Amino acid sequence: MRLATLLAFLRPALPLILGLSLGCSLSLLRVSWIQSDGEDPCMDTGVNNGLFAGKMKQDSVAGGRSSQNDEDFKPRIVPYYRDPNKPYKKVLRTRYIQTELGFHERLFVAVLTSKATMNTLAVAVNKTVAHHFPNLLYFTGLRSAKVPHGMALVSHGDERPVWLMYETIRYIHQHFGGDYDWFYVMQDDTYAQAEQIKALVTHLSINQDVYLGRAEEFIGGDEQARYCHGGFGYLVSRSLLLKLHRHLDSCRNEILSVRPDEWLGRCIIDFLGISCVSQHQGQHYYSYELAKNADLEKEEGEDFQVALTVHPVSERTLMYRLHKHFSRIQLDRAYQEIQQLQMQIRNLTSLTPAREGGLTWPIGINAPFVPKSRFEVISWDYFTEQHLFSCPDGSPKCELAGASKADVSDIIEAALQQLNSRYQPQLRFYKQQLLNGYRRFDPTRGMEYMLDLLLEAVTQKGHSHVLAKRVSLVRPLSKVEIIPMPYVTEATRVQLVLPLTVQELDFVSNFLDMFAMNTLDTHDNALLTLLFIYQPYDAQRVSQLDVFAGVKAMVGELEKRYAEVKIPWISVKTEVPSQVKLMDIVSKKHPVDTLFFLASVWTEVNTEFLNRCRMNTISNWQVFFPMHFQEFNPVLMYHGEQASSSSSTDFLRDGHFDRHAFAEACFYNSDYMAARTKLAADILDRDEVLESMEVFDVFLRYSSLHLFRAVEPGLVQKYMLRSCNPRLSEELYHRCVLSNLEGLSSRSHLAMALFEQEQANST
Repeated sequence: MRLATLLAFLRPALPLILGLSLGCSLSLLRVSWIQSDGEDPCMDTGVNNGLFAGKMKQDSVAGGRSSQNDEDFKPRIVPYYRDPNKPYKKVLRTRYIQTELGFHERLFVAVLTSKATMNTLAVAVNKTVAHHFPNLLYFTGLRSAKVPHGMALVSHGDERPVWLMYETIRYIHQHFGGDYDWFYVMQDDTYAQAEQIKALVTHLSINQDVYLGRAEEFIGGDEQARYCHGGFGYLVSRSLLLKLHRHLDSCRNEILSVRPDEWLGRCIIDFLGISCVSQHQGQHYYSYELAKNADLEKEEGEDFQVALTVHPVSERTLMYRLHKHFSRIQLDRAYQEIQQLQMQIRNLTSLTPAREGGLTWPIGINAPFVPKSRFEVISWDYFTEQHLFSCPDGSPKCELAGASKADVSDIIEAALQQLNSRYQPQLRFYKQQLLNGYRRFDPTRGMEYMLDLLLEAVTQKGHSHVLAKRVSLVRPLSKVEIIPMPYVTEATRVQLVLPLTVQELDFVSNFLDMFAMNTLDTHDNALLTLLFIYQPYDAQRVSQLDVFAGVKAMVGELEKRYAEVKIPWISVKTEVPSQVKLMDIVSKKHPVDTLFFLASVWTEVNTEFLNRCRMNTISNWQVFFPMHFQEFNPVLMYHGEQASSSSSTDFLRDGHFDRHAFAEACFYNSDYMAARTKLAADILDRDEVLESMEVFDVFLRYSSLHLFRAVEPGLVQKYMLRSCNPRLSEELYHRCVLSNLEGLSSRSHLAMALFEQEQANST
């Protein structure tokens, strides 16, 4: 009875028990088969000193390489060990991370030109494709006396076509073979659609030997072999170039040909066995042969519209016409894609919870920025066709000129085009007047405009009517591009220049202490030069009473404390301490490659800022004018309660970035000398003009360098009421006064101070 009850209880679990038993039996049987192979994996592990775990065949061990079928290979982690008896050597890292990881640039372009066509067709090629190909180089046999501006040229010294091709391929491999994945070779009588070429190489694999172009048959040669016609350009992969360079000398000596493209094709076929192809991995290389005296307006065939290259181009005007034609095709294609995407967005929006209310205008552009408080509201700038009512210098009204005028004219023209394209042929609009204009920059979408236009609307029958219409437009942010910048390091020596007047003597001690603590103690690569500015009266009695004697004593103590440091000083006598005149004196006493940091006595020098000074200042490229952070008056901020509160790091409450101060500047001596030479030629002998200028004005007006003006949190200055010299120009004096006024306190604290003063007066 009990047995029957037990069997009834176990009956549902019987299939599970049988399955487990069968599985264990098969597993044991399989293990016995594996061990019967006669090779013990443990013995293999011991033979190889524990370097490999798993099974390895004897033939692969003997051959010194692992078998391709060995899937049990596991690497052994070798711990780092440094011999204490050997001197430590610092590891040098690569300049860019892409170099360390082995990344290559995508495309290098070589253009074959000649002395006869260098100033015509080569210039046309440069103007049409150079801004699309960032890595473009021109090759010629003989060069003219003057190379066209903006063209990087390599001359081989021989006009023979085959020799030019040989030297070009050898030069490309020697200088660029390890830096690029693809190499595109074209002639100066070829028009190429640069963006289409760039798109083509992004769809091709870089690990194959590719010789891609317009395949042509050899004259009287093998029917199967093809070479790429040089007139239509061709692509060569990096792997093919690396294999080809070993045979270039043999090709030069053994292959006879008049045409350089045939010579190169025969060289690749004979030594590498690779023939030219017109398509690869589903990508087609389309080209079009242009007939003589062809009319581009009548070239409407499909072959012409999809062509990547067009050849031959006999004159540069034809090159420009081709560029205009294909640019129009690309623009129309882009507009069609935009319309299709907008239609898709509109259709998909109906399926969202917000439905049509979720659409933004324009469709596909980010929605306008929504401020969370009144301090985040983006203000609109008002303008007319003649004036702008939000000026850079802070004045309420200024003339509309330069880029702003061109921007307004362009946006009005665009508004008229959009209106006419929407209402034609029923109505035709003509602008009478711009009544009101508003614009603002929204960082989430771009520049927004609102125009109130007075228009004349003309019907098809000739009737006209004047009406006012408001138009809204958006100039969206386009594709973000990385601007190439020269490479700079943080090892450059910085030469600090500190001008000192009698009124600033009380603050010199703090400056020297901060300089010693942040640069001398840390052994930073920085030097200091002092400029003592004497008034004429003080200069006459300097032998009896030197007003800068205390500062010179401090410098002497620093030189005793730091034996390897020398702090020179220069004495200048002047009533008007012009920044430009002072820099003229300092510039003559230093080499041209000196990096200057023009400081003020309130500057607290630190390593963080000095490194940014080095990185943001690039010789013959960029100068750096930082905006220091100015702390507010602690009396107005804290009403004398806690003076220590001024050390808070809350910049928005405790101070502001002084945009009116240009006392600090970083620039190279060579750049200053070049700008100063142009200034001297402009003002001739009128030295009084220098009193109305600062170093910033010299670079702004007489230099083509980039002026980098940015806030600098590393430069923090305590509050101090500066003395403004009335002998300076009106503009410089006005800047100084504004700096003092805006540095008093925030608007809220100033309002509170006025409120408390009114309450005190009323009582």
